[in-house]
Amino acid sequence: MHSRRKWIVIALGVTLASSASPALADPKPVDVQLLSLTDFHGYITPQNNATDGTIKDPQGNTLVVGGAPYVATHLDKLRQGHENTVTFSAGDNFSGWPTEVSYHADEPTIEFLNKIKVEFTTVGNHELDRSLEFLRDHMGEGECFGEIGVDSCFTDSDGRQFHGADFAISTANITRKGDTRPVLPPYVIKRFQGIPVGFINLTTPTTVDGSTSYQPPLDNLPLVETANKYAAILKRRGVKAIVANVHEGGKAGDDYNGCADQKNGPIWDFAANASPDIDVIVTGHWHWYFTCSLPDPAGNPRPVVEAANHGRLINEINLKLDHRTRDVIRSETTAVNHPVTRDVTPAPAMVKLVDHWNAKQKETYAKPYGTITGDLTRTRDATGQSTLGNTVADVAYFDSQQTEGGKADLAMVAVAPTKGANSLRGDLRFAKGANPADSDGQVLMGESWAAWGYANPVLTVTVKGSQIEQALEQQWQTQANGTVKFAPLAVSKNVRFSFDATRPVGDRINPADVIVNGQPLDTGRTYRLAALAYTLLGADGYTAFAGYTDAVRGNRDYEAMRAYLRQGPVAPPALDRAVPLI
Repeated sequence: MHSRRKWIVIALGVTLASSASPALADPKPVDVQLLSLTDFHGYITPQNNATDGTIKDPQGNTLVVGGAPYVATHLDKLRQGHENTVTFSAGDNFSGWPTEVSYHADEPTIEFLNKIKVEFTTVGNHELDRSLEFLRDHMGEGECFGEIGVDSCFTDSDGRQFHGADFAISTANITRKGDTRPVLPPYVIKRFQGIPVGFINLTTPTTVDGSTSYQPPLDNLPLVETANKYAAILKRRGVKAIVANVHEGGKAGDDYNGCADQKNGPIWDFAANASPDIDVIVTGHWHWYFTCSLPDPAGNPRPVVEAANHGRLINEINLKLDHRTRDVIRSETTAVNHPVTRDVTPAPAMVKLVDHWNAKQKETYAKPYGTITGDLTRTRDATGQSTLGNTVADVAYFDSQQTEGGKADLAMVAVAPTKGANSLRGDLRFAKGANPADSDGQVLMGESWAAWGYANPVLTVTVKGSQIEQALEQQWQTQANGTVKFAPLAVSKNVRFSFDATRPVGDRINPADVIVNGQPLDTGRTYRLAALAYTLLGADGYTAFAGYTDAVRGNRDYEAMRAYLRQGPVAPPALDRAVPLI
């Protein structure tokens, strides 16, 4: 019996040892590839200018880059051999300046992102250039607005009506005013061979008060505190591998795969203070590029990356996940930015997409928008007035009257600002142009779009009468060399003012000579003023409006102009709203 028991023990011991040795060995880590774009801005068409279509390599050579057909090809190549891969965006996919995209409510960008298999995006500031509802319901869900095929829900390159994003739209730090709950899901969890990876999506705190994304009903929560809150929530849910996908950035030299010691931008403070539970930081917003490895608050290095803009770079991060800890093995994490060169075969489906939307752009440009009875031009007289300038002031006033909570007492539009962009960009001529669809007096959609605006909303705000007087005084601004620059403001048709250009700068307007709705300006009372957000925020060089209150957002300049033209024939307004005192 003794020998038999010994044999059993030995046999069991051999069996256990032989079966246990694979389990005792470290299991192979799980490889996960992260591929991301940032600040694409609808640049589906390959660009031929240096800013949007090139990038310097580390040796200083100029590479020709970008365009949807090449982004798709490079992504396909990068994914080869990777079992676990996820593609996402760090925000500002939308509000493209290319007209083939912007004429069509950014729907071409959604089609592109769907086709390249983007799985989620954070909300950039430009995702909110219309409204939360536009982003969530139209972009996200494909809900139509306005006239189908004219305002939204265009036919895509496959002949189908727009159906919205096939990917998640997420932000942890945009809330309703007075609330702490995000208006969209704050994070996304992806699983790779059973191991969860959490992506906390964050939006630059400049969004709610930005000139194009101005959203009075919304609020921004701070980045670091929000990131740390959701990192802790994910950790409690058993998610150990965590990525912060942040639409905020900075600069760190000129090498897209480097990390210079000289840095600027808010992302570096975020990187230094965000929870050590966050393993990776992907950034955007600054249209810059770097691949850094920086210590978290616990002293452990983690990648901090940004991949330029307009589809010029793709960022790739390769993670290794530990089966036992379910966390990232940081020492084996790699990060690299890949230039989207055009020395590869363009993806045929994307060539078709680009061709479709560029052809559509020509059709949309030629659609009638309204009629005019004479030229509306930017040519200013000695008082600073122009027929186009006075018209767009009337447009802003009109838009305010149509906006709930608007009802401005007057409108003011910068027509020759001392800094920043001028919203007056082109003349509207009565005589027909070269486009076959044009006729005398006809304003085509593309002509209207090119005449006024930069996708800025009309805001109606409360200001003091003294601020209106101060703004009129700021039409004359003394420069560093002692000269005086004239930066006129166009006023709506219910306003008249006189000025004395012989008096000192800052004392050329008498409130008694400013007439609003038939009454002299009262510097002690408040007025509702309509103007572009860009001007009210001081970006045009006028500081008088600082401290305005009760902002209500109207339509963007483009849509406001269209609605005004649709009322009926627009006559060139008289240039009698500003009168010099002799």
